[in-house]
Amino acid sequence: MDTTKVAARDETATEIVALRSSGQWLARLGPFLGLALVILVFGLMSGAPARYFSVNNFRIVLSQTVIVGLGAIGMTVIMVSGGIDLSVGSTIALSSVITALGLRDGWSPLIAIGAGILIGGFIGGLNGLAITRLRVVPFIVTLGMLGIGRGTAKWLAGEQTVNAPATWVNQLAVTFPTPSWLFVAAGVWIMVALAILMALVLRNTVFGRRIFAIGSNEAAARACGIQVGRMKVAIYALGGLFVGLAGVMQMSRLRQGDPTVAIGGELDIIAAVVIGGGSLSGGEGGILGSMIGALIMSFLRNGCQQMGWPNYIQEIIIGTIIVIAVAIDRLRVSRQNA
Repeated sequence: MDTTKVAARDETATEIVALRSSGQWLARLGPFLGLALVILVFGLMSGAPARYFSVNNFRIVLSQTVIVGLGAIGMTVIMVSGGIDLSVGSTIALSSVITALGLRDGWSPLIAIGAGILIGGFIGGLNGLAITRLRVVPFIVTLGMLGIGRGTAKWLAGEQTVNAPATWVNQLAVTFPTPSWLFVAAGVWIMVALAILMALVLRNTVFGRRIFAIGSNEAAARACGIQVGRMKVAIYALGGLFVGLAGVMQMSRLRQGDPTVAIGGELDIIAAVVIGGGSLSGGEGGILGSMIGALIMSFLRNGCQQMGWPNYIQEIIIGTIIVIAVAIDRLRVSRQNA
């Protein structure tokens, strides 16, 4: 064989590996660079950089990140497996109503919180069962559940907000917590702890590796003996538990259960995962990236509010970011398959 051709082929292969390696590093650093850019741009545009970069503002942003961050943890697990959940906004509303109703009716705070979290897991499990047993694509199933969850929340709440008595639950998502040594809301610490736990689960357990296997190639996962149907039900139920906890935090922030909250919340959560490196095609993503994506969404909203921009400007910006993030994801996937 011509040694020149062999050398040229080896050189080409080396270049391809180098390009893919550099692309992977760029994908990993991208969310961090995006976060730094958003903070810098809004800090300079705000006209009061000292206020924007203040410790108090960062505490506000962190407390605002809790709901999207918890939802993004659950959505990461679902999207890595190749699925998607459009019902998370409605599930957050339903969970907040269930928690508030429990507190109003005299349940202990722990039982009320447990009920709010479990209703999220129940909705997620229903989504998983419908997807696997009825063989309906996740987009349609969860779109239908979006309406079911929202309607159920309004029915249980009597189409009005549900006021809950003051308990320690109200302190979970406050900006300036008591005791002060917590520095940030207890919900922030809960989010960080759960993010670390789920990052370890995804990367270092059989369950986590099976999630990636299903998202990368479902047919191959079945051939390897993985019970894909059962796994999907478990994955959606697990994701739902995190969304249910996000609903509890929503109730804590508002101090009432509101069946109309989190409309469009699924867009923020999905955007956080995609910005953080998650792929709509499945098989890619990580908890750290999703947390950075959630911070980006929070800093965007915080910056828009400090600039005094109306809500529709925020929606336009977030919608644009979603389109760009998905386009970048599709470009990355097409390059990997090339």
